[in-house]
Amino acid sequence: MRKFLIAVALPFLLIAGAATASEYGSPDEAKAMLERAVAALKADKAKALTMFNERSEGFGDRDLYVYCGGDDGMFTAHYNEKVRAMSLKDLKDKEGNAFGEEIYSVAEPGKLAEVEYKWNRPGSDDLVDKVAYVTKEGDEICAVGYYK
Repeated sequence: MRKFLIAVALPFLLIAGAATASEYGSPDEAKAMLERAVAALKADKAKALTMFNERSEGFGDRDLYVYCGGDDGMFTAHYNEKVRAMSLKDLKDKEGNAFGEEIYSVAEPGKLAEVEYKWNRPGSDDLVDKVAYVTKEGDEICAVGYYK
């Protein structure tokens, strides 16, 4: 009887657990992704930027992704090809705040800084508070943002 109950109940418990998984990435997950991004950049910069652009090898999870800019301010990594043709340094949020400049001003090697801005969630026009964890590795300024 016990084996029968486990066999019947286990699938329902697994489904219930999956239903409670967050639709959006958490601050801890964003921070962990950025830390893994730094390690990838240290190991092989060209390969890392490709993985970030393709959201492969765990560098894209729900609404979490890595984006980077070079010394000139231009994007070197972003999953959206159109965005990669733009300047990260010149980015402004949906209320006009120059958060791209702030990202560049706070990024330091070996440290994670936070930059807050207003952005809409994917598929929505509603503005939401968003926080980007930011760091510098070599000549790359990189970030991973999460929605509050």
